[in-house]
Amino acid sequence: MHKKYIGFLCLTHLILIHHCAAEIQNTVVVTGDGLTIQDVVNVAKNRFKVIISDDAKKRITATRAKVDTLVNEGKVVYGLTTGFGSLANVSISQDQTQQLQTNLIRSHAAGVGNPLSEEVVRAALLLRVNTFAKGVSGLRLSTVEKLVEMLNKEIYPYVPEKGSVGASGDLAPLSHIMLVLIGEGEVFYQGKRVETRAYLKELNFEPTSLSSKEGLALNNGTAVLTAVSALTIADAYTLINGAQITAAATFEALKACSSPFDSRIHQARPHDGQVKCASNIRRLLQGSSLIDSHISKVQDCYSIRCFAQVMGASIDAINYAKKVIEVEINSATDNPLIFDGAAYSGGNFHGQPIALAMDFAGMAIAEIGDISERRSARILDPQLNDGLPAFLIKGSGLNSGFMIPQYTAAALVSENKILAHPACVDSIPTCANQEDHVSMGSISARKASTILNNVFSVVAIELLLTIQALDFREQMPSAAIQALKKFVRSKVDFVEDDRILYKDIDALTEILKSGVIVTTVEQQIGALAI
Repeated sequence: MHKKYIGFLCLTHLILIHHCAAEIQNTVVVTGDGLTIQDVVNVAKNRFKVIISDDAKKRITATRAKVDTLVNEGKVVYGLTTGFGSLANVSISQDQTQQLQTNLIRSHAAGVGNPLSEEVVRAALLLRVNTFAKGVSGLRLSTVEKLVEMLNKEIYPYVPEKGSVGASGDLAPLSHIMLVLIGEGEVFYQGKRVETRAYLKELNFEPTSLSSKEGLALNNGTAVLTAVSALTIADAYTLINGAQITAAATFEALKACSSPFDSRIHQARPHDGQVKCASNIRRLLQGSSLIDSHISKVQDCYSIRCFAQVMGASIDAINYAKKVIEVEINSATDNPLIFDGAAYSGGNFHGQPIALAMDFAGMAIAEIGDISERRSARILDPQLNDGLPAFLIKGSGLNSGFMIPQYTAAALVSENKILAHPACVDSIPTCANQEDHVSMGSISARKASTILNNVFSVVAIELLLTIQALDFREQMPSAAIQALKKFVRSKVDFVEDDRILYKDIDALTEILKSGVIVTTVEQQIGALAI
């Protein structure tokens, strides 16, 4: 064989190997256990492909055989041979099983409001697949594989965001997703909301018919509220790091004292988040000529002096929520569950664990915004900002400078105070009082997500102000804050005279959300601890 031809074959083989390796790297293998929040992010946002492990397929198939036996034997089993909810005492014949499951999905698709984002819907689909991979739900393998096909073909069902009370899980939003599985409902296609049935060919998707137990398993669980929660918590870590960096820059601009971040203070009250935050601030400020430069200052205000205590508590709260969510994304949350050939009716669909955790997380995230807004107000006030011009603008009076961005921050933190009211303490009975205590966990999750987006904007406003303030200081900030300032100034110009500011705020909000500011600073000092 010619050497050039052999070389071509070898090169082709290497390219194929590289391509296969890349595909494997961009794949999440679903096993029923071990799914991480990062896996959820990768599938939801980064469009990773999904495959079901061989062991999971075996479990799904084995359990399905037991469900078929129960149905064939005519056993009275909730959701298999009976109606649902308060209609559980109504017997359903074997020849009505398929219609029963289809009716369940159709009748429960009763949500309202704006559509959930594609990322949330993809995350919810992944969580349902992972639940079913545990092998205790009783679906056919072919049905679970259809859900995977929806993910891998990037089919985006229309799912209204409101309508779930968080028990029996997310009945309404999950039903909207599963309508597409049976070729009904609506999808987004090329940016337009269209009828699924009319676009099946374009979607390259063959719908399935439901069998016994399947409708109930598909729409009974906490996948949607947990999907919102997982994505919110993932983004909360980006916010936490961006807010710590921004706060450190403000400490520089206000010539803060370093003593509140002395390690001995925090070891004397060693809450984990507090200790980590203080350590992060010490590293961010290392080498600064601005910190401690106000020789007559005895101590700073609470929004500076107590920053590690406040942010540390939020870090601990977010870490707690993360642990709860990581348990939930690897749990079976439908009902009934199949063990040893028998069906057991329980309540794993109840969203209380997530509801409590996300109400807590929402409050913790809101506090990051509260304390940020106070620093923004201080840095604008010539009575408090240690010699900086009023509202950080030359010729104030003719120019309003950054007066109004603080109003915006104030409005956002006030809205967050309302949103931080816990949803989990409310319960309205449903289903003719059969379901007499519900979690409202979907509301807890969505509230926390809204709070998070508000706080990103609040911190972006602080960042906009503090970089402007640093331009008025003659002393040099730390290397980390110099890198931050250089990056921000490459995106947003110094304000010499009044100009439109909302675009600057929007730009910095998106930059904070992307995490690029964190990456830029961590290149100087290493990874921040959370």
